[in-house]
Amino acid sequence: MNKFIILIFAIYSTYALSDDIDCTKAINTIEINYCAGVELKNAKRQMEAYLTKSKEHNSYDLELIKSIEVAQEAWSLYTDAHCDSIYTMWREGTIRGVMHLSCKTKLTKARTHEIWTNFLTYMDSTPPVLPEPKL
Repeated sequence: MNKFIILIFAIYSTYALSDDIDCTKAINTIEINYCAGVELKNAKRQMEAYLTKSKEHNSYDLELIKSIEVAQEAWSLYTDAHCDSIYTMWREGTIRGVMHLSCKTKLTKARTHEIWTNFLTYMDSTPPVLPEPKL
């Protein structure tokens, strides 16, 4: 639990400086962690939009909606456990924060793509409900 408090503090301690941080030129640990946090936040926002749209699109099937929700909860538990192991692997270095955040971002983008593939596309040439998300 301590590691998350430190990580969150590092990310949010730079919040006041966020207008001054150019993520294309981040050079120190605080800036890099902040920018990785921004990328994760954006990936989560996109995943939530695709998840919401998939539920709306399939609203006629309440069993499917419940199943999507169960899968999302399981995915969230897996993501936390897996990325915590990445944090543990890098626990001796300052890179641990960005490695943890990058792990979560990668899995979030992959989950968004899975949601899109399974619940927002069609088997024929019908255009998808939303555009394909980038990995």
